Amino acid sequence: MTPDTEPDRSVFSQIDFTSGAVAAVSGGSDSTALLLLLKDHLDRTAPATKLLAVTIDHGLRPGSAAEAQAVARLCAGRGIAHRTLVWSGRKPSTGLPAAAREARYRLLADASQAEGIGLILTGHTADDQAETVLMRQARSHRVRDDGRGLAGMAPATLYDWRIWIARPLLGTRRAALREVLRRANVGWAEDPTNEDEAFERPRIRAALADRNGAQRVEDALALATRAAVEREQLGHHAAALIRGFASRPAAGLVRLDPGFVTAGEAAAAVYALRVLLATVGGVAFLPDQARSEALLNRLRPGPPGTTPFLAAPFCATLSRTVVDAQRAGIFLRRETRNLPPAAPALDNALWDGRRRITLGDKPGEFLIAPLGAAGAARLAIAENGTPPSLVRAALAAEPVLWRTSEHPGECSSSSQDSPDLPGMAVGPVVAPFARFLPSFDLAPAGTVAALISAPRLPAPPFGGHTAG
Repeated sequence: MTPDTEPDRSVFSQIDFTSGAVAAVSGGSDSTALLLLLKDHLDRTAPATKLLAVTIDHGLRPGSAAEAQAVARLCAGRGIAHRTLVWSGRKPSTGLPAAAREARYRLLADASQAEGIGLILTGHTADDQAETVLMRQARSHRVRDDGRGLAGMAPATLYDWRIWIARPLLGTRRAALREVLRRANVGWAEDPTNEDEAFERPRIRAALADRNGAQRVEDALALATRAAVEREQLGHHAAALIRGFASRPAAGLVRLDPGFVTAGEAAAAVYALRVLLATVGGVAFLPDQARSEALLNRLRPGPPGTTPFLAAPFCATLSRTVVDAQRAGIFLRRETRNLPPAAPALDNALWDGRRRITLGDKPGEFLIAPLGAAGAARLAIAENGTPPSLVRAALAAEPVLWRTSEHPGECSSSSQDSPDLPGMAVGPVVAPFARFLPSFDLAPAGTVAALISAPRLPAPPFGGHTAG
């Protein structure tokens, strides 16, 4: 990727604006330029498109409210609908940037959904991309990882499996965007926290301001381009392995054919295994690379003349997932330790990181808890070649709903506990991608979603990306 000295307006033509667009506008130069470029594109190509500018006031600086008001005035003068949303409540004493980012995306997504819009645009630039890559590169030197993070920010990211976040300006330098604003005689706000070197990103930004900064930016962007290609290719290879060798004999149970461990490239097999382990265990982050490699090596057949793998079963646990290797196959299930206790079921909440609760018009009426070993023992298990003990062990960790008026001890022993009511569900999610799914990872995410019967991915906003 070579950073553009002039914004590439054609990138907007690659985005599907059918449902409209929400532009995240803080009042800084990048997001303000994004708004002007987007408005110009829509005026020329699709003037009836619904466009909403949203400013998130984090309430962290005295001037934030005034900056939001300035954005509102700019929008009013250009006929753009605008809303200011405030991040209320207590702020964490540590991890503030990450918490603010999470709050920002949550508020933006809620505003988008309220308007029936499935697309958010942000003003991330080539400078932001270079900083992100350099930060991740520094971390990868300290901790061994798979290098996937060096791809930087994806052109599009699916938030909460429901709203796409597109970044059309990743190929444009900040200086070019500021020139756009100067020509339009539009000012912007400067966020002082961008200069606070107590945070990692401002330190990187300051380091890029020296005479070698431009070359370092270009090198970082070139690295991101190579890493993005490698990451997508790895994802496609991992997805092919999952399609070819993985099945779901029962809820909460994934079976891998023993051929999985020798069928493809080791890197793809390790990646596929990590995605499956995180999904079955309900963990948001992929398990450790080195431990996953060691586990895969343990699953591989021994050298010629030694006991074959299937004659030597073993059991291990990684990322809350039990890996049970038997003659019948390699089985993955959620371990029964540290399961959530009985608690009120909350609409759209993630239970144990593995199941999304949908209550429809029945909020507050139900509790949720694991079925438990006693409940699983009473279930009739269909004969399908899978050891019944494994099916029961997996089902014991599955969630059950019951009405708050019922006694949980009585209701958690039957498969009929979860009420069959319209609009209600406790559906599976692809845990490592449930919150943020970069478009680099569409192939493995879509394949695992199909495997566990999770909802299908919404169509990506950019041309050239698929979930296949």
